[in-house]
Amino acid sequence: MALRATSEELSKVPAVTLGFWAIKILATTLGEIAGDTVSMNFELGYLAATVVFVGGLAVLVAAEIAAKKFIPVLYWATILASTTAGTTLADFFDRSLGIGYAGGAAALAACVLASLALWYRSEGSIAVQKVNTPRREAFYWLTITFSQTLGTALGDWTADGLGFLGGAALFGGVLTVLAALYFTTALSRVVLFWSAFVLTRPLGATLGDFFDKAPSEGGLGVSRPLATALIFGATVLAIALIPQRADKEAA
Repeated sequence: MALRATSEELSKVPAVTLGFWAIKILATTLGEIAGDTVSMNFELGYLAATVVFVGGLAVLVAAEIAAKKFIPVLYWATILASTTAGTTLADFFDRSLGIGYAGGAAALAACVLASLALWYRSEGSIAVQKVNTPRREAFYWLTITFSQTLGTALGDWTADGLGFLGGAALFGGVLTVLAALYFTTALSRVVLFWSAFVLTRPLGATLGDFFDKAPSEGGLGVSRPLATALIFGATVLAIALIPQRADKEAA
């Protein structure tokens, strides 16, 4: 009997731990601020910024799929690219296309559900422990990108009514409930994972906006380039210090 999991048994994505969620929230906060920095401070606009970020994301996804094993730096760089692209893409949906927060969130939720449905129909599972083939990785990153974009739209929509801290408190509370359900019930781990993955994005979005929006808008007024540098440093430190390993399918 083999004592170690084979490469086919190991996933190309990290095990879902508390550290995973900590880095995910940092990365989504960074993506929100960085996306706004490029589209607003550099005045590229939402569409041009989206083209730039989606191009970078495509390169990183290709590198991820080509890699033979889970590489933390490459994985989190790809997550950051997806969340940054999601920021500008959601803004393009909501503002440039003029369909508003509700319309943008509805359209993006449909994209997430369609991606998951196609993935399940093709592979028979949407569990991240089974992301160990190129096709599953392609579905994984497509779903990730749609979910990051949806999360941005949800964060902006909620903050428009509750404010940045109110929105962050709401999503933080829902995530706490999901964590309690994970530890105290037998609810589907797959459903709980994807629910939490989507909802960490609006948490990061509202926190990012709280950092860089003007005090008159309810934020701290930290300059976007400075906020980007600070959160980037914290994210890099977390990736370097938090132990990570490839996830694997239970025997």
